[in-house]
Amino acid sequence: MGWVSIESKPIPTPPTLPLKGREQCLSCELCEGLGGHLLWQDQSCRVVRVDDADYPGFCRVIWNRHVKEMTDLTEAERQHFMNVVFAVEQAVRQTFNPDKINLASLGNMTPHLHWHVIPRFAADRHFPNPIWGAAMREGQPVFSLDWQQRLQAALQQSLQPERN
Repeated sequence: MGWVSIESKPIPTPPTLPLKGREQCLSCELCEGLGGHLLWQDQSCRVVRVDDADYPGFCRVIWNRHVKEMTDLTEAERQHFMNVVFAVEQAVRQTFNPDKINLASLGNMTPHLHWHVIPRFAADRHFPNPIWGAAMREGQPVFSLDWQQRLQAALQQSLQPERN
């Protein structure tokens, strides 16, 4: 399990898939790249921050291996993946105190298993609609300049391995 600073530093790409699994994902953007600014990763999955000025704190939890559906994972893998999703939700809530968190796993445009964790505010552009729908208004929530560092610290706290 490794921590990555959100500062601009070279970050290794996700683990390379074996040739057998690559035929189906040669053009998959989540196999070819990180999918955002890497905040955390382990052998199975990674957490990235999405660059979206309208939605600071928008994160994706991405399974490293190319699979399409949650049921393509073993039970233990599903449990681990969802534990990471819930830890990211907790860190985003702690950092932003949003009115609502949206969790979404769609994959229609990018059929590579990933979850969106999106802090939502009554004053955001699309609320109460999904962020991919028609905008309801202009504007965005305003946050302190250190929100990225605070999110990184909250993620680190939420994703700490349990100590016995």
